[in-house]
Amino acid sequence: MRMRFSNNLSSVPPNKLRPFTQLCSKPTLPTDPLPTPNLPEKTSPEPHSPEPTVARTRVTSESHVLKTLLSHKTDPESALNFFKRVERKRGFVKTVDVLCLLLHILSSSPKSHGVARYLLNNYVFGDSCPAARVLVEHLLECAGRYDFESDSRVFNYLLNSYVRANKITDAVECFRMMLEHGVIPWVPIMNILLTAMVRRGMIDGVFELFDEMIERKVYGDCYTLHVLMRACLKGGRFEEAEKYFEEAKGRGLKLDAAAYSIVIQAVCRRPNLNLACKLLKEMRELGWVPSEGTYTTVIGACVKQGDFVEALRLKDEMVNSGMPLNIFVATSLMKGYCVQGDVNCALQLFDEIVEAGVVPNVVTFSVLIDGCSKIGNMEKANELYNRMKLMGIQPTDFIVNFLLKGFQKQNLLENAYRLLDEAVEHGIASVVTYNILLYWLGELGKVNEAGNLWDKMMSKGITPSLVSYNNIILGHCKKGCMDDAYSVMNDILERGFQPNAITYTLLIDGFFKKGDCDHALVMFEQMMAADIAPTDYTFNTIINGLCKVGRMSETQDKLNDFIKQGFIPTSMTYNSIIDGFVKEGAIDSALSAYGEMCKSGISPNVITYTSLVNGFCKCNKIDLALEMHNDMKNKGLKLDITAYSALINGLCKMQDMESASKLFSEVLEIGLAPNSFVYNSMISGFKNLNNIEAALKLHKKMINDKIPCDLQTYTSLIGGLLKEGKLSFASDLYSEMLSEGIVPDIFMYTVLINGLCNHRQLENAGKILKEMDGNNITPSVLIYNTLIAGHFKEGNLQEAFRLHDEMLDKGLVPDDTTYDILVNGKFKRSHTHAGT
Repeated sequence: MRMRFSNNLSSVPPNKLRPFTQLCSKPTLPTDPLPTPNLPEKTSPEPHSPEPTVARTRVTSESHVLKTLLSHKTDPESALNFFKRVERKRGFVKTVDVLCLLLHILSSSPKSHGVARYLLNNYVFGDSCPAARVLVEHLLECAGRYDFESDSRVFNYLLNSYVRANKITDAVECFRMMLEHGVIPWVPIMNILLTAMVRRGMIDGVFELFDEMIERKVYGDCYTLHVLMRACLKGGRFEEAEKYFEEAKGRGLKLDAAAYSIVIQAVCRRPNLNLACKLLKEMRELGWVPSEGTYTTVIGACVKQGDFVEALRLKDEMVNSGMPLNIFVATSLMKGYCVQGDVNCALQLFDEIVEAGVVPNVVTFSVLIDGCSKIGNMEKANELYNRMKLMGIQPTDFIVNFLLKGFQKQNLLENAYRLLDEAVEHGIASVVTYNILLYWLGELGKVNEAGNLWDKMMSKGITPSLVSYNNIILGHCKKGCMDDAYSVMNDILERGFQPNAITYTLLIDGFFKKGDCDHALVMFEQMMAADIAPTDYTFNTIINGLCKVGRMSETQDKLNDFIKQGFIPTSMTYNSIIDGFVKEGAIDSALSAYGEMCKSGISPNVITYTSLVNGFCKCNKIDLALEMHNDMKNKGLKLDITAYSALINGLCKMQDMESASKLFSEVLEIGLAPNSFVYNSMISGFKNLNNIEAALKLHKKMINDKIPCDLQTYTSLIGGLLKEGKLSFASDLYSEMLSEGIVPDIFMYTVLINGLCNHRQLENAGKILKEMDGNNITPSVLIYNTLIAGHFKEGNLQEAFRLHDEMLDKGLVPDDTTYDILVNGKFKRSHTHAGT
């Protein structure tokens, strides 16, 4: 559309016009295929010319040039030739008005459009170019003064030149000046400007300029839509990208595959997988095959959102469309498999892509090493780690950290130390890397090793974080060194850190576990005074701590206070309270807390039921325990080995070995591994029923299943064998126990001496007594009574009285049973150890 520019700018007096040569320089420009004129060169007035003469010369020269150019107004070629001649004359000074007039003349003919563009490019590329506002105003003033009927060509050329010169701020100003004076930029030029603005990160400006165009009913084309949606992606405004897409679609704009691809990217970033898949389907229905990049984006989003089935379907669709499985899609799918716990499928996919010639990258190895480490397959994780190094891929600190966490799960501390040394050597060990090891050592209570690691970290120039200090506090708390733990808190303050809720909670827990409730509560008061908000874990730690030490009445008061502070009790809270009542033997109070828990809408979990089952078993209410067990099953809760242990132990104590055996078989059927506690309960139960053969079978199964036998296991078995007179077998088991490094305690010695004495093995019983002395274990009155009774029965009165004197020498006080033996020769069997 052609238009006449109105002279809506005030005329600029000639003596106020800036010379053209002061407004531009002559830079080197890209080659232009169009013919180029000689550019005006800057000339200076004679050094000693009087000022009035210079002014008259400039005005006369400009006036003459303008008049002559106007005489060639309809002949752009003649005008250009005149300008080229006059610009070479000495003393001629070119002004912006001259340039503007020439540009308008050149723009009036298609033949000279190229020259006009070239002149503008040279001018705008110059270092001394005036502000865009000034130049636009001159062009507008010139068009109005000389009555040019023109389209917006010269202004669009100017706008394009600013973008080419990377003068985006000037381009934006030029754009706005054009709109202000009714000059509409061409859509392709607008797209070029908007694209440049997106690259410069001027996201808000992009939307502002587009809104100004919309006000003038100019919506742009499909490429404009591309630019706007890319701006939305770069600015994180994903919903707006979708809005622009739908608006363009609603206006009837003919969309292309690229528009769909960009909006799908935005939708995936929201994320809205349903819409992404719908748009992908639309693309295919319109006859377009989504690009590899589009499939990659959607598949990655599906994996992140947990829709792995759809991710696999899209992968198949992508491959069936003739596209190869790229490393990005493959890595996303491997991540999906690992998240689902199917690391083997991830490894299988890895082998397939490598065989197909796809080269894995650092992210691929990171995903697989993390997956293997989480399931404890450290052999494979190490293999992948070494493989990536052989491929020349530098491991990241994330990969090192994944491996360290895996080593921690498998308790492979030496492997972790070797990996740390390697990471330090390659400069990839971060404070997070050290923190993983510091936490590990803290959990183990290895404070000295943690201190050495701390020194190493400091020597490498790595500044400890608050997490580092908290890990050291954890170590001291685990070791029970609360003075040292508290001193670390002071170090935190001295270093300018602010202790957080974790810091205080660790100290509170440490004091509770040491039995120092008062200091634990003081730490909580300090935490509140420091205006540090307690977490739910803090509140639960205090409740659990009070329950562990049996301060149940105080627990309820604290819980009420915490609720007033906004704390909402959880299953962890009620589990602590229920377990506390169970340990006190207050099963009715435990049931009351259970009822309150259910009334509050909190679902009991396995831990809740296990505590109650344990409580019922302790109170010999085995029927209620079994009823609770069935309730768990009906609610779909999977019993853990702790719950089964409590039930089996209760049944064994009730000597109901038939029911205990059924539960033991159930444990094996559902795939749980019975622990030492379960086996010991069963062995003790069979031994108490004098079924030592069944007990020995369980012992054999323990060994086959590599369940460690402990002192309780051997005490029960040896007691049962001695009771049946199988002294040789008992002796073999005792030797086996000693070879395992298990040290006998007072209960084991009581069982041994009682069994030997019952079978008149008084000499061997005496040897056991000497062994106790060698192990610095003081015999009990019961042991001396057993030995005295044995010797008295055999008529060895002298040895019986010697043992009596030995008792006195060891500071033991003979009881009524002792004197009853010595005076009357009677020994009450009810005083013997229950284990026999």
